[in-house]
Amino acid sequence: MTYEEFADSRLTALLRYAVMLTGDPHLAQDLVQETMVRVQLNWRRVVRADVPDRYVRRMLTNQYLDWQRGSWVRRVLLRADPDEAVVVHVDHAEATVDRDQVWTWLARLPRRQRAVLVLRYYEDLPDAEIAEVLGCAVGTVRSAISRALATLRAEFVEA
Repeated sequence: MTYEEFADSRLTALLRYAVMLTGDPHLAQDLVQETMVRVQLNWRRVVRADVPDRYVRRMLTNQYLDWQRGSWVRRVLLRADPDEAVVVHVDHAEATVDRDQVWTWLARLPRRQRAVLVLRYYEDLPDAEIAEVLGCAVGTVRSAISRALATLRAEFVEA
């Protein structure tokens, strides 16, 4: 498989995954672009992996988790934080309101917990694969899921 074939077949799925991680389609595009540049530069190593898709997903996840350590995203972010005092009039169906509320709750989670939830419930990966993607123990994955769900439950009860 060539890099171009891999990119053609997996780019859309990687972008969906990145949108779920970041909650922002524009940041997701930047994240995928940065990751794919690294994939191309390390293509020989990527293609030798047992499952190249999993290897690239791990690269993307690590890039996302590295944002909190002061990486490139803080230097390129050109928009201001949204003003929470501004009332947004939503004229959508109830499902849209619920989805927006879930996005808000997910955005409050630490990045690792959010990544674990996205890998589990959006990507539908088992604990062992999540641990491999995040480079941690299976028990760490389970405790992160437990903590994240407890936080979301507390947010839901407050709402």
